[in-house]
Amino acid sequence: MHKRSRSHRVIFWAPISVGVVIVLTGLAVLVPNLVIARDAEPHIANGPEDAPHAQAAIVLGALVHADGTPSPMLADRLETAVKLYKAGKVDKLLLSGDHGRTTYDEVNAMLDYVVARGVPDEDVFTDHAGFSTYDTMYRARDVFKVHSAIVVTQGFHLPRAVYTARSLGLEATGVAADIRPYGNEWRFAIRDWLARAKAFLDLKITRPGPRFLGPVIPIDGDGRATRG
Repeated sequence: MHKRSRSHRVIFWAPISVGVVIVLTGLAVLVPNLVIARDAEPHIANGPEDAPHAQAAIVLGALVHADGTPSPMLADRLETAVKLYKAGKVDKLLLSGDHGRTTYDEVNAMLDYVVARGVPDEDVFTDHAGFSTYDTMYRARDVFKVHSAIVVTQGFHLPRAVYTARSLGLEATGVAADIRPYGNEWRFAIRDWLARAKAFLDLKITRPGPRFLGPVIPIDGDGRATRG
């Protein structure tokens, strides 16, 4: 009788416990998404022409093909940054991406792209340790001494990028770089929903440092000091 009673309790509580875990997990993703979207929205411009002046456009890296050409998503970010520079909205470009391996280099591909479109070499800063959005914004503040920035990335990524920048103390405005359709945007959106939960945890609880820091190279100097 005792064993039967215990088995009945297990049968009763097991689905409740699973349900509680599912609800808590959902809230752990939903709440950061709502907070990030709400707090970032007032700081996202309708387009490059509506953005305020800032020290620099921070361009977040993305896939570069084996032949060194930027993917369409990255090319659109770079085109948007060039437009901001030529419109006088920013004084410098800060190109931040993954150059952690000799066989893969987002940053120099980004540099070649914007210089070929007429941005002076000395006005382009390259961040070779932008391994995540968090690392990029942390390093923008501490390595490059950026105070005000226009963050350039696709719309699905923009709330997290702006929220991260502003939480780390940058006066940041976002400008979307959605010049064309990319296909499978829903996959990027779902992935970013999950990434927002991690960003919230990093910014509010764990507060890690970036993978690398390094010497200070102020954004109001000569960008050629960042080559490497």
